Amino acid sequence: MTHGDRTNISSQIFDCHFYGVDPNTGVIDYDEVRRKANEVKPLILLAGFSAYPRNLNFRKFREIADECGAVLMVDFSHPMGLLAGKVLEGDYNPVPFADIITSTSHKTMRGPRSAFILSKSWLRPYLEKGCPLVQGGELPNMVAAKAICFKEAMEPEFRDYAHQIVANAKTLAKTLMDRGIRVVTGGTDNHIVLIDVSPLGLTGRQAEQVLEQCGISTNRNSLPNDPNGAWYTSGIRLGTPALTTVGMKEEEMVRIGNCIADILYSTRPVVLKSGKSSKAKAVVDLNIEMQAHGMVEELLSRYVPYGGIEL
Repeated sequence: MTHGDRTNISSQIFDCHFYGVDPNTGVIDYDEVRRKANEVKPLILLAGFSAYPRNLNFRKFREIADECGAVLMVDFSHPMGLLAGKVLEGDYNPVPFADIITSTSHKTMRGPRSAFILSKSWLRPYLEKGCPLVQGGELPNMVAAKAICFKEAMEPEFRDYAHQIVANAKTLAKTLMDRGIRVVTGGTDNHIVLIDVSPLGLTGRQAEQVLEQCGISTNRNSLPNDPNGAWYTSGIRLGTPALTTVGMKEEEMVRIGNCIADILYSTRPVVLKSGKSSKAKAVVDLNIEMQAHGMVEELLSRYVPYGGIEL
């Protein structure tokens, strides 16, 4: 929705075309990206993701951009902390290949809710037109918060955090797959675990609702070619940065993964008066819900969010 969606200003400025993923594997087909790019000849070739559980090969994107004469832009908002933490290197590091990189300073960077842009020097005059065209005055407190965020990202502890994020995500994905839950692309290379709840007879909205009811915060997420669209969806997106930040590791991911599986397997759609199943509402077994709350409370008593801050 950030780039090219009809509700976004970018769709009014640009004529947007899209590439997808292989319908069988769920991963990006670079040959298809090349074919589409050479057909469209875009001004900008955009790479990046919000819910793609694999890494991107930016060397290949650079080659395609050069072939079709495009600027290579990378939206790296979600995995920027993995780059700062030296998890993403070589062809998976966009810095040597991109002309412009946009990122948030929160998410895996775990700083303030804000953003920043990196670019080649020739793009500087264009970027500086952003104020006051689309951006107002800066907030000094936010600038200071980002400075602290960047300073933390240079510390050895941040590298430990970034590598543990991926280890935790891989363990969470494996635990869910071992329980028979379909994980899109069959695993993860980064912090994202995307699961398909449609084989369980659920929509993403229903799964999101019951997990929240059980004390587990997730968000519904559409899948490639999702028959339920972007509102109800067929998927749930999970991430491990917040859990990693409070100190949880692989052992806790196994517990959480099994808990999520227990909840989803015991969830049923609400039957409407018409006799049809609701796509929005579902009910979960009360005993499973109570067990989930117990696990959540026990974990949070040992791994305290914002520990050390007295309210």
